Amino acid sequence: MTQITVVEKILGANDRIALENRKLFDGKNIFTVNLMSSPGAGKTSFLEKIIPPLKSRYSIGIVEGDIQDVCDAERISRFDVPVVQINTGGACHIDGNMVKETFPDLPLNTLDVLILENVGNLVCPAEFSIGEHLKIMMLSVPEGDDKPMKYPLMFKVSDAMIINKVDLLPFVSFRPEKAKNDARKINPGLELFEISCKTGDGIDVFLRWFEEKIDAFHATLTTPSGT
Repeated sequence: MTQITVVEKILGANDRIALENRKLFDGKNIFTVNLMSSPGAGKTSFLEKIIPPLKSRYSIGIVEGDIQDVCDAERISRFDVPVVQINTGGACHIDGNMVKETFPDLPLNTLDVLILENVGNLVCPAEFSIGEHLKIMMLSVPEGDDKPMKYPLMFKVSDAMIINKVDLLPFVSFRPEKAKNDARKINPGLELFEISCKTGDGIDVFLRWFEEKIDAFHATLTTPSGT
């Protein structure tokens, strides 16, 4: 009988690197976010909306993940924030090691917040931790309201779901309450937001919640003695 040796799982190796990343983020007080969605849901447009108000309070860094090209990083660079592009060369997600390789190109000693825009995919990004403190997934109205039941893991692991492109609701059959109810069946603690990156509707509501998360993270830091 042939003996088969099972080599350590890829996910296990990634988890170890993600834990190292998390320890670095914690040590440098960088609140880190993994932003996920299918292609075209509006992640980059969303970043373009939230970066200017966030910049007034925090030092922001962005990592853009795509299979190829640098068009998203070029869009974000207009906002004068540190941005690094990851090209996966075919992989449908970014992983812990890819994130680790961006560290020499980021001003880690001065960042308050790091947002990682993952490759557009509702499957693989949900399976790979990258050391983040918060997972946010975006679902756009044109995609349909059946996605929570079709891709449950993405909704299960996320801390918040953003329904984007609500300005298109009059023109499609998307039912927001169905999408939200189905998502909550999978993840009862999921935070829910409805926004339009085109009109700006709902962005302020999200930002209030998001800034509370950032401030709560920084409030847990140990205050140096003598201050």
